[in-house]
Amino acid sequence: MAFPRIARCLFVVLACTLCTASGAAAAPVLVLREDGTAVEHRHSLAPAVTFPAVRSWTDRRGTRPVRALAAKRRTVVGELKRLRAAGAIDEAAYAERRAAYEDAKRTAKKLSGARKVELRAVVSTLEDVAARGQLTPSRLAPMFLTLERNREWWTTGPLLAPGRRVGFSGSQIVWQYYPRAGIQIQVLGTFGKVNALWSSRQTTALGQAVDELLPLAAERAGGVAWEYYFPYRAGKAPWISSLAQGTALQALARAATRLKREPEVFPVTSRGLAVFERAAPEGVRVPAGAGTHYAQYSFEPGLRILNGFVQSLVGLYDYGRLAADDRAKGLFASGEARAREEVPVYDTGAWSLYSRGSSTHESSLSYHDLLQGFLENLCERTGVDVYCTTAEHFVTYKTVPPELEVKPARLRGGRYGRVPFELSKISTITLQITRGARMVEARPFGAVGYGRRTFGWQVPRRKGNYTVTLTAIDLAGNATSDTTTVRVLKPKRRKRP
Repeated sequence: MAFPRIARCLFVVLACTLCTASGAAAAPVLVLREDGTAVEHRHSLAPAVTFPAVRSWTDRRGTRPVRALAAKRRTVVGELKRLRAAGAIDEAAYAERRAAYEDAKRTAKKLSGARKVELRAVVSTLEDVAARGQLTPSRLAPMFLTLERNREWWTTGPLLAPGRRVGFSGSQIVWQYYPRAGIQIQVLGTFGKVNALWSSRQTTALGQAVDELLPLAAERAGGVAWEYYFPYRAGKAPWISSLAQGTALQALARAATRLKREPEVFPVTSRGLAVFERAAPEGVRVPAGAGTHYAQYSFEPGLRILNGFVQSLVGLYDYGRLAADDRAKGLFASGEARAREEVPVYDTGAWSLYSRGSSTHESSLSYHDLLQGFLENLCERTGVDVYCTTAEHFVTYKTVPPELEVKPARLRGGRYGRVPFELSKISTITLQITRGARMVEARPFGAVGYGRRTFGWQVPRRKGNYTVTLTAIDLAGNATSDTTTVRVLKPKRRKRP
């Protein structure tokens, strides 16, 4: 292996303690204290960036929070009554949950602006889940915690920038603000923080995190899962992620062994393996080729995101070893067999791909670094060459300028034309066109993906040779240029009627 020792240590820390979906340092977290004041903790252990990306959760008109299309025969209160009648909750729990729901609705009516929008969005999501018959007993704890924390924040806390990480005094849970979805439990970010607490040997906080997180596991796929409770892409709440679930199992196994709480924790985490055994969308299993792919998003099994898949395998490997769990080891083996087939196709020869399938994109620099680090971890655990060599390739690609070739062209003057070019990896492109010593046009393109591309040009009417120069700067800052000649032909005369 050619990795420098420092680089290896950096990526081990990144993958094993932060476990984020983007290679970044810990982010400041705005913590709401009991007296209603908010204090920024700049040295928080919460990962800086995790999926999903921040966006607005709107309907097609783009004006209102997403609402269920399901018939409203089922209501939150009606479902609570049904659970009480079935003996799933007692009278005290019923009264507490109903009061919290009605209080949140009354509070939202009194608010205005963004505060009203965000609290109503969380209420709407709860109503949507109830309308679809998915307000199960085990989901009451995480969903009503989300409801109550949003009521607390939007009545006493400050307004937030999209993606802002927040927390609450006395709690280890990491929350994130998603416009028109309120603040939501950031499952991956929270378990990334648990890994960081384990790594930094903060045993008191680690134990507190375990106490908070075990009751938030919801029944799913014949086992349990730590779910997300807001709509994302094509998915409705609740949904799960193999990346978050694998990291949860890894973090809880580490905490259990450090705190000597294996008899309490492992019966719960062993049930967390079920989602890897059940097909998506209930689980994350996607049979493929020689083994099994584990989906980043349960609702979109056709989207293959390699960094999430690889980290889910690292989580399964570590859990299987720490818990001596043969099921976990078998799930890892099945996924690892598939990963051997998938990893090479994410190597373009110049950069890494972030995703394939229903959406194919190259990695950003942070995702490229993260994937390289996760592959390094898998290499260290398995010794399989494809992970080691691919990680080495990804390190090398950050030092190699992009390959760029602009093709010569003949264009008719006075018309809109296109000039072809080829690019080896995602880069920021700028264009310069001259005729002799005179600048004709200069403009940036922004980021352009790899492959065969063209750029459009409103061709001048004046015929002659024009010099076209493209400059490409890749995500790591490496630059290259290429120049060609475009022959502009005399404009065609319009035929008289």
